[in-house]
Amino acid sequence: MRQRSLTIVTSLLTAGALTLTACGSRDSKGSGSGSGETTVVIGVDAPLTGQNSATGLGIQYGVQIAVDDANKNNTVPGVTFKVKALDDKAVPANGQQNATSLVSDKNVLGVIGPLNSGVATSMQQVFDTAGLVQISPSNTAPELTQGKNWQTSKKRPYKTYFRTATTDALQGGFAADYTYKTLKKRKVYVVDDKQTYGAGLARLFTANFTALGGKVAGTDHVNTGDKDFATLVTKVKNSGADLLYYGGQYDESQILTKQLKAAGAKIPLFGGDGMFSDTYIKTAGASAEGDLVTSVGVPVTTLPAAKDFVATYKDKKYPGDYGTYGGYAYDAAAAIIKAVQKVVKDGKIPSDAREQIVDAVQNSDFDGVSGHISFDQYGDTTNKQLTVYQVKSGKWEPVKSGTYTPNS
Repeated sequence: MRQRSLTIVTSLLTAGALTLTACGSRDSKGSGSGSGETTVVIGVDAPLTGQNSATGLGIQYGVQIAVDDANKNNTVPGVTFKVKALDDKAVPANGQQNATSLVSDKNVLGVIGPLNSGVATSMQQVFDTAGLVQISPSNTAPELTQGKNWQTSKKRPYKTYFRTATTDALQGGFAADYTYKTLKKRKVYVVDDKQTYGAGLARLFTANFTALGGKVAGTDHVNTGDKDFATLVTKVKNSGADLLYYGGQYDESQILTKQLKAAGAKIPLFGGDGMFSDTYIKTAGASAEGDLVTSVGVPVTTLPAAKDFVATYKDKKYPGDYGTYGGYAYDAAAAIIKAVQKVVKDGKIPSDAREQIVDAVQNSDFDGVSGHISFDQYGDTTNKQLTVYQVKSGKWEPVKSGTYTPNS
């Protein structure tokens, strides 16, 4: 569902600094692990303020922890990594502007993000033209990796784009399957926010739910930033639906569910990973009880490999929600760091580093904090795990984890 990004920028040379080495630079004063090191900056593109910022910050600091670990462990001898985070405010035009800025700096070797699929569509061409690798820890729109006609003829549009999150093609079906078979719901009202992620997720949920025999009581749309859902709430309540499925982010859904319950419609609201944030529960309060979401992977807090990551995030008191995409951002950064490790030797960055890094990322094969990290021919993660969470006693609790095969 969501969408996010990373870069590699070298520090500006001061008088007397050493000579530039291809796409990198030598910092005469050194940084992190010692003097004379080549500085590689990993940049992040995500909403760091405003709408969706809780999850965007989780991405930023997931990358920060990966970079700190690489420096501490001297993962790439002769290289010190740094993070440069850019704020897209969940706006496609901002994402495109950020992408252009990152590409124009020849010291940038990789990008992590964005959070939102709609923002990703404005960035992919920019990065692909420059041959600059991009890994999103949260984008889930299928067309980003498999093309606009992915349902009938899959074709990868951009060689430089990858993601560590699985797609809505699986997430929408997983939610529909759980709704029909486990919750035993037969009549659902479907709403989306008209954005790439939300509309696509709602469409896939609807197709899978009706294929199982479920009925759609009605459909509607909201605008991002809306706060008054009185008219929509009346429609949902009068439809007789026993569940509201929402395609979009937590910003609107956390208000919608509160107004829905206040109007007397005691039905759960079910959404995708765009809703999976502690902010949703904090804002909706008791109204969130019983609501559900699907999210990529399995709970990061249950993974032994993520124990140190979670502890570090908490100890550092970083802002944002690490539980949604923090682990996937860490692994996206790790994939680029490992690619740099293959390409950069003795701190020397070759002139074709960007091209080599894209190829190295494509061949990623390692165990990360979120699971095994590798990519298929489309740039999609091979980790297809999904989880349904439900609000119980004011917390998101996992109620089902597994994989989903369409038409199963």
